[in-house]
Amino acid sequence: MIIRLFLSLALIGGVLWFAARLAKKKGLGQGNGVIQVVARQRLGRASTVNVVRVADVVLVIGATEEQVTLLAEVDGEAVDAALAERSPARPRPAGEASDGTPAVPAARPAPDGVLAGSVLDRNSWGTLVDELRERTVRRS
Repeated sequence: MIIRLFLSLALIGGVLWFAARLAKKKGLGQGNGVIQVVARQRLGRASTVNVVRVADVVLVIGATEEQVTLLAEVDGEAVDAALAERSPARPRPAGEASDGTPAVPAARPAPDGVLAGSVLDRNSWGTLVDELRERTVRRS
C-alpha cells in the first residue's frame, strides 16, 4: 500500500512537472514585461494603492472592491530612485520601523516563473497568509 502511495505521488509530480514545462513553452503564466506592479500598499480592508509601470509610464492607482481610480502619473526616474534608496537598507527588528513606530508589512514582490499566480506559487500562499493575518488581528 505504501509503494502504491509513492507511485501515485510520483505520477502526480510527473504530471505537474510536464504541465509546468508545457506552460513555459507556450508562454503561459508569464507577463510580457510591459506591465509591472512596482509597489502595493493596503490602506484598509478593501482598498489599496498600487504603483504600476506600463512601458515607460508610472501610474499610481487606487483600487477598492467597486472601482479602480487613476490617482496620479509620476516620474519613472523618481520611482526608480526611491526603490534604489529602499533596497540597501539594513534589516530592522521585527515589528519596528525606522522611527520606532510599528512596521506595516511590505507588499510581496511580484512573482516570476511558470507557476506565478497559480495555486502552486509560494508567494501566492504567502500573500494569502498575510491577508488573513491582517483581517484577524485584534486592534485596541
